[in-house]
Amino acid sequence: MNVCCDAKGTPILKNKLIIITLIVLLLLIASYFLSFLEPFRRHFLMYFKSIWWAVLLGLVLGGLIDYYVPKEYISKTLSRKSPVTIFNAVFLGFLMSTCSHGILALSMQIHKKGASNPAVVSFLLASPWANFTFTIMLIGFFGLKGLLIIGAAIIIAFNTGIVFMFLEKKGLIESNVNTVQVANDFSIVKDLRKRIRDYKLSRENITIEFKGVWKGFMELSNMVLWWIMLGIIFASLAGAYIPAHFFHKFMGPTILGLLVTLVLATVIEVCSEGSSPLAFEIYRQTGALGNSFVFLMAGVATDYTEIGLLWLNVGRRVALWMPLVTIPQIIALGLIANIFLK
Repeated sequence: MNVCCDAKGTPILKNKLIIITLIVLLLLIASYFLSFLEPFRRHFLMYFKSIWWAVLLGLVLGGLIDYYVPKEYISKTLSRKSPVTIFNAVFLGFLMSTCSHGILALSMQIHKKGASNPAVVSFLLASPWANFTFTIMLIGFFGLKGLLIIGAAIIIAFNTGIVFMFLEKKGLIESNVNTVQVANDFSIVKDLRKRIRDYKLSRENITIEFKGVWKGFMELSNMVLWWIMLGIIFASLAGAYIPAHFFHKFMGPTILGLLVTLVLATVIEVCSEGSSPLAFEIYRQTGALGNSFVFLMAGVATDYTEIGLLWLNVGRRVALWMPLVTIPQIIALGLIANIFLK
């Protein structure tokens, strides 16, 4: 392989992941010589420690899905034009115990495997805030009110999926070209049993499988990692240089407070596990449960990392419609929570 190019033959200096990684390394090295960059380094390393495992888990699971899960399985489960498809996507999101940036890899992988765009969006919205692990964490922070946050997240994920099905039917968003036609009588269980029955364990097969999973892992890494790195950079800058008193002064239980929370969530949100303590601190300081919900949910719905990946890999209209559909729901539920759950 030519040393000037990556595995796909793309010049290294045009590889976005390599470029972003070099920028981060230069900033981190410079922070040891330039004192004003030290807060950036602290926040960047804090965020990185919070999410590296979730991102790695998402990439590994994505590689496994890429190699082992046939397109027919995903198309059968997550591509039919029915509310059941959205329910399946939200339910699978609930089962995924990984943060928003970890779920990006899985979302892109099920899209690649044929899941409908409405299902992909619902899965992406449901997983970070409605997964089982995070449910337990929110109950620990907010008590039973944590269940209300989870319930609201599930409602928004389901409603958005239904709206996106309507948009897709009217041709207002892109359809997934990766979806394959599956016969009505196709049985995933029967097909899986046949594959297991025909499988032969051997060193040669294990080697082939490892290479296949690794290939999927690397392709997914090149697709999502540079966006995640970019998101951490912006979040670190915000965390390092936006004064703490700003949060308390402008994030009260008012319309202005909700809007400020919405804007900050777009910039700061990095990981559900990392965002939850800050969301609880907002609630503790202001008593505004709705603001905490907006901070958590809007981080996914408006985060430039998610929108950028949707724009490049799923569809530009899908990316544009996601905040347009979700933000009114998030603000409305936030207002209701601030009014009735003081």
